[in-house]
Amino acid sequence: MRPGKTIIKRDGQVVPHDRSRIANAISKAAASVGGFGFEEAERLSLVVEQRTAESYAEQVPTVEDLQDIVESVLMENGHTKTARAYIIYRHQRTEMRTARPGAVEATDNIPYKRIYEVLRWNMEHGCESIAGINRIIEEGEYPELVSACEERYANECRAASQRILEHGDGVRLIIVAGPSSSGKTTTTIKLEEQLSSQGKKIKAINVDHYFFDLEQHPKDEFGDYDYETPQALDIDLINEHLEQLLAGKTVKTPHYDFHTGKRTLNVHEMQLAEDEILLMDCLHGLYSDMTRGVPDSHKFRLYIETLGQLRNDRDEFMRWADHRLLRRMIRDSWSRNHDPLDTLTHWHYVRKSELQNIIPFIGNVDFLVNSAMPCEFPVLKNKLMHFFPEAIDLYRDDLKRQDAYLRAQRIMQFLEPLHGEVDETCIPSSSLFREFIGGSDYAY
Repeated sequence: MRPGKTIIKRDGQVVPHDRSRIANAISKAAASVGGFGFEEAERLSLVVEQRTAESYAEQVPTVEDLQDIVESVLMENGHTKTARAYIIYRHQRTEMRTARPGAVEATDNIPYKRIYEVLRWNMEHGCESIAGINRIIEEGEYPELVSACEERYANECRAASQRILEHGDGVRLIIVAGPSSSGKTTTTIKLEEQLSSQGKKIKAINVDHYFFDLEQHPKDEFGDYDYETPQALDIDLINEHLEQLLAGKTVKTPHYDFHTGKRTLNVHEMQLAEDEILLMDCLHGLYSDMTRGVPDSHKFRLYIETLGQLRNDRDEFMRWADHRLLRRMIRDSWSRNHDPLDTLTHWHYVRKSELQNIIPFIGNVDFLVNSAMPCEFPVLKNKLMHFFPEAIDLYRDDLKRQDAYLRAQRIMQFLEPLHGEVDETCIPSSSLFREFIGGSDYAY
C-alpha cells in the first residue's frame, strides 16, 4: 500500500488509513467544548489527510504523526479550545488502552507496570516534573540527582547480568537491542564488566561495522540516505560470522568509517573460545533475520529504552523518542560529523524503523533496562535549545518537513521552563550519558 494511504499503528502494524476516524475524533473534541458540527469536522479531516499525504509522500506516518497533524490543523484554523480538548482526548484514550482487563502494553509495547515503576522512582526523588528538577537545581542538589540516577542505572545493569547467569551455560549470544540512542553501547560495556567480575568470559562484536557502503542505500526526495532499516546492514554476512564464531572458527569482521560512509572487508580478526559468550549490541537485535543462524536456546535478549516519566505543567510527558533524538543530535555532531538539524530532519526514518522492526518484537525479550536519567535534561537543553527556533523557522511552511517542524516545536515548548545552567562536571566519566555528550572513559 502506498504512503498516504496507510499508517503505522503503535504495535508496528501497517494498516489502511481511515479518514472517518479522524473526523469522528475531531467531532467529539468539538462537541465537548460546544464547538462546531460534523460538517466542519469532516472538512478539517480532509485538510489533515491532505497535509499528511504532502508531508509523508515518501514514508508511512505513525499514529502519533497523524495526531500531531490534527492538533496543528485545529490550531491553524482557530479552533484552540477544540485542539485542547483533542489533546485531552488523546491522553484519555491512552489511559483507556492501558486500563483494559489483561492489558500489558503501554507506550511502544512496554509493560505498563514497568512504566509505573519508573514514575514512582522519579516521584520518590522529586524529579518527575520540570518544576521538580528546577527545585533540585535551585536548592543546589543537582549533583545528588546525578548520583541517584547513576546508582539506579548501575543496579539495573547488575540485575541484568544476574538474570543472564541464572539462564545457565546454554547462553552463547547476548543481544543488547533497543532503539537509536537508547544507550546500547554503554550498557553492553557495563554488562561485560559485570559478567567478567562473575568469572564469565565475554567477547563483543561490533555490528556497526557491517553497514553497507552508504552510497548503496536508497535515497528519498531530499537526497537523504535511509540507514535505519535492518537492510542497511549486511545481514547475510552477520549470520555467517555468528555461525562461524559459535563453531569456534576465526573470522575477519569488516570495518565501517562513519565519516566516509565506506566499509572495508576482512579487517578485524576474531575468534570465540568454547568458554566465551558473544556480546552483541545492535539496533535491530530483536529482528528475527539478524540472528537467524543462532538457535533461540543459545540467545539472551536484553532490551534497553529511555523509559522517562518527566512531565511539564500541562501534564504532558516527554516522549521517549524525543529524548533519544536530543541525545543523538549531540552525539552525531561530534561522532559522525552531522549537523544537529540534519539529525532532526532524518528522525522520521528512525521512528519509522523502530515501529516496524523493533517495537513488534519487544515481547520476546528476557530483560528490560531503563536508560533514562532525569538529570540529563538540563544539559540537553543547554547544548541544543538554540537549534529549535531555527528549525521551526526553516520548516514551518515546508510541508515535506512537518515531522521536523512539529517535533522541534514540541521539544522547545516542553524544555523552555527548565533551568539549563548546571555544572555537568559532576557527571561521572563512566556515565551512560557520556556516550552522547562526550568525555567518557569508554571508547565508542
